[in-house]
Amino acid sequence: MKYFSGFSLEREEAFFKEQLINSDYSVAGFSYGAQKAFEYVYNTSERVDRLILISPAFFQNHKQSFIKMQLRYFKADQEAYRKAFLGNVTYPLSFSLDAYLKDGTYDELNDLLSYVWDEDKIKALLNRGVIIEVFMGDADKIVDVEKSFEFFSALLPLTLFKERGHLLQ
Repeated sequence: MKYFSGFSLEREEAFFKEQLINSDYSVAGFSYGAQKAFEYVYNTSERVDRLILISPAFFQNHKQSFIKMQLRYFKADQEAYRKAFLGNVTYPLSFSLDAYLKDGTYDELNDLLSYVWDEDKIKALLNRGVIIEVFMGDADKIVDVEKSFEFFSALLPLTLFKERGHLLQ
């Protein structure tokens, strides 16, 4: 399985053992990594049977001013931004992600916040025979769960975990 990590994270796939499928023909990603996994599958000519999107980062419902504010905050104090961000990632639980941290960049954050999920690309992958599954928590503090759920559930099988956050914990 090919796996793509979330923003400022690495090796966090350990949190998603229940959702992941160990297969040479599966691709998965968490949050920002879900965007990267999707684009990888869309652009590859390699065989992919299943694409697993875990808490896909979904910000296309936000105004440009929200994105600019996030980027300004990150640029002003990366450590404070990362601390607040990771607190929202672990919500509703409170535990350290220090063992999974890596330095996320301004460009990665901009990509994450500016990404637009394209219905036509999703349909193209489905027409190629790729099974796409989405997993989300209804207590996610990173994305607008209602808007994200509305978008993905109209196109794809979606599992919504009650009282779980971005990490599905």
